[in-house]
Amino acid sequence: MDIEQAFGIVIKKYRLERSMSQEKLAFGSDLDRTFISLLERGKRKPTINTLFSISNVLEVKPYKIVKDVEHLLQKK
Repeated sequence: MDIEQAFGIVIKKYRLERSMSQEKLAFGSDLDRTFISLLERGKRKPTINTLFSISNVLEVKPYKIVKDVEHLLQKK
């Protein structure tokens, strides 16, 4: 598993925990829905701006997302 895949798994987990659609996450974070889909599938590299924007909408601190990604990567 690479960083992009782990990031996608983590943001999808938080999004689904909040019963939020990709469209709602995209709208709130000022991103395109297809970009959210690509992130969740590990097909795009998130920027620091993307991380902060998504974490704000998901109401999760950015460091928590990074920590969860790191935890997933350590499992491999």
